[in-house]
Amino acid sequence: QVQLVESGGGLVQPGGSLRLSCAASGVIFTLTAMGWYRQAPGKERELVASISTSSGTTTYGDSVKGRFTISRDAAKNTVYLQMNSLKPEDTAVYYCRAIRLGGDYWGQGTQVTVSS
Repeated sequence: QVQLVESGGGLVQPGGSLRLSCAASGVIFTLTAMGWYRQAPGKERELVASISTSSGTTTYGDSVKGRFTISRDAAKNTVYLQMNSLKPEDTAVYYCRAIRLGGDYWGQGTQVTVSS
């Protein structure tokens, strides 16, 4: 089992920045990738960014390319999402996901609200 604890969400003005953190614990050596997803009211959950635990290869959703950066601190078993130039349309609940062969784990979600 893997447990994920997210933090760092909140209210920010358009153009501002936030950094989300996702700390993993448990059987983490089985993980192949970790990522961030988001879900806005009335919309489907979508990929924001992901990172391979072995190669460090990153993938981004089209709407966040050039603004968001995913990174990983292997020593702390933590994945970060640096969000810059935030827009109102980035408002959503952000979820951390950890992927292993044959399954995945999800965090409880953290709310990000971009509003003036």
